[in-house]
Amino acid sequence: MSETPDHLPRDLTVYLIARFALVAVVAWVLLLVGVPLLVALLIGLVVGLPLGLLLFRRLNQRVTAGLAKRNESRARARAQLRAQLRGDAAGSDADHHAA
Repeated sequence: MSETPDHLPRDLTVYLIARFALVAVVAWVLLLVGVPLLVALLIGLVVGLPLGLLLFRRLNQRVTAGLAKRNESRARARAQLRAQLRGDAAGSDADHHAA
């Protein structure tokens, strides 16, 4: 259970920084070759972002798993709140514990 939602902010931040760093590296290499800055940045985005999906696959999977777990817990809390608002919270708690 290492991919808890507690790690989501850290994993997401690392993932975003890594992907944008890859874009910056691609753009920097293009600048060294003599490509104008704006063109280098655009090519860096077009090449770097998809390349980041491949290079940072494991980090991407951790972020995706963290988001799924967070969405699951939010959906469970939302369903519990709706049950309480309907007035059948005691029945939903019994069903939840039985499952």
